[in-house]
Order: sequence, then C-alpha cells, then structure tokens
Amino acid sequence: MKAVVLYDSNYGNTKTIAETISGALGGVAAKAVPVGRFNAQELRAGDLLVVGSPINGWRPTARITEVLSSLGADQLRGVKAAAFDTRLHIFIHGDAAKKISKLLQEHGAEIIAAPQAFYVQKSEGPLDAGEGAKASHWADSLLKELAD
Repeated sequence: MKAVVLYDSNYGNTKTIAETISGALGGVAAKAVPVGRFNAQELRAGDLLVVGSPINGWRPTARITEVLSSLGADQLRGVKAAAFDTRLHIFIHGDAAKKISKLLQEHGAEIIAAPQAFYVQKSEGPLDAGEGAKASHWADSLLKELAD
C-alpha cells in the first residue's frame, strides 16, 4: 500500500500541511504530490489518496477540481481517501474539503475520514500555531482507519 497526498497551494501553506501529513504516515510509502505532477494511474485498490486545497472562491482551486473531475467514474474504486483544506478564521469561508470529498466519492473512492480544515492567519499565511501538530495527529487517525 502507498499513500499519495495530492495538493494545490497558492502561498505554500497547503503544501506545508501536505508534506507534514505525508511525513507522518509512518509505515506507508507516502509522498506529497503537487497537482501538476499527479498521475492517477499510479493508484491501486487499497492505496490512500489524501487531497488538499486552499479555499478559493468558496471551493477548491480550479486545478484540483479539474484533475478530480477528469477521473473516470470508477477510477478510484478501492482507493481509500480523505480531504483537507486551508482556510481563514472567518464566519463564512466555504468548505473546499467537503467538496473534494464529494468528488473523490463520485469517482469511486471510499472516504475514511471527515473533511479536515487547517487554519491560516492571513490569506498568504502563515499557518496558525499548532496546525502542523494537528496535521500529524490527523495523519495518525488516517492510519488507524486504514488498519481497521
């Protein structure tokens, strides 16, 4: 089994979270992959796909949406999946991770965790204090879901 942490990042915050998650998936061959280098053909049943995006206009970035929308209906069948986004602390912010989860599921993936949000202090960042540790803990919870 392997894990791919697919991400798009505008200012580096989502990349940082993706790399943290990838690094915390101990015991699994994991790599963080920017959206432009993603190859869905590498995924097999039983693999883990984690997808992350900053919130852009209330949704995931256009590049993440395009890549996921281009997948075949059952292309992710048997793949375990989870989604996250990076966002500001504002009352109305959209939910990119929820939209990503829905796209993953539409293409056959089994969602193993609720969408996760990671917070930034300003649009450009930096990440809020403790978000790296939160990403590591979330990665641990994904590993536990895979073991069940």
